[in-house]
Amino acid sequence: MSVSAAITPYIPFLRRFARSLTGTQQSGDAYVAATLEAILADQSLFNTKLAPRIALYRIFLRTWRAVPTNNAVDRTLEGAEAAAVRNLAAIPVASRIAFLLSAVESFKIEEIAQTLECTEAQARDLIDQAGREIAAQIRTKVLIIEDEPLIALDLQYLVEQLGHEVTTIARTHTEAVRAAVKGHPGLILADIQLADGSSGLEAVNEILGSLDAPVIFITAFPERFLTGHAPEPAFLIAKPFSAESVKAIISQALFFDRKSQRIEASVGSRR
Repeated sequence: MSVSAAITPYIPFLRRFARSLTGTQQSGDAYVAATLEAILADQSLFNTKLAPRIALYRIFLRTWRAVPTNNAVDRTLEGAEAAAVRNLAAIPVASRIAFLLSAVESFKIEEIAQTLECTEAQARDLIDQAGREIAAQIRTKVLIIEDEPLIALDLQYLVEQLGHEVTTIARTHTEAVRAAVKGHPGLILADIQLADGSSGLEAVNEILGSLDAPVIFITAFPERFLTGHAPEPAFLIAKPFSAESVKAIISQALFFDRKSQRIEASVGSRR
């Protein structure tokens, strides 16, 4: 397969990543164009031993880093995604890139490490650093709706590792609604089915009637929610979950400031 054929499917994704990194589509596209021109001029830049998308993003980042001002942390960014743009500039460059590769591009840790030409441990550290920087800017109160004590404690530990405050761990619909009214959380982590047989989904829908906050749903059956039809939850954590995925999704939910919408209970209240 030619280099051109290998990279063509990934150019739209690279444009998305470039926009997230630079702050505007115009600026991002300029770097994408420069990347493609560099590959056309010297195809040996493209490492055929890597997956095509990783090889493409590597060249893009080398092109982007070649402009010294791009490595300044405190520059002003512009763009439609105002909440994300506000937060991007304060994150150190390497962590910013690792975070965007994870949160926007859904790269796995090993793929981030290959793209950034670092170890997997270093990639994890960069993403954790981004999470801490985000928490420092958007430190918030978190409501956990979870009936299994060990899972609830795991979630609390991960939330607090990022610098956020867990105000309440609710085990039932009634406890969750009461805690939300009292505590006004900035983020909700919600299991789908609760200890008394009540629905975490219904509790969240009731809470969202009077509170505007991102919600991360926890379920063993994410495919029941990702139907392709609205409304869908913006954020899902599949059981069993990893610490890395939970921290990444929490940071993503707060960073991009996506408000949640009501989800119809007909999709099921099972875990």
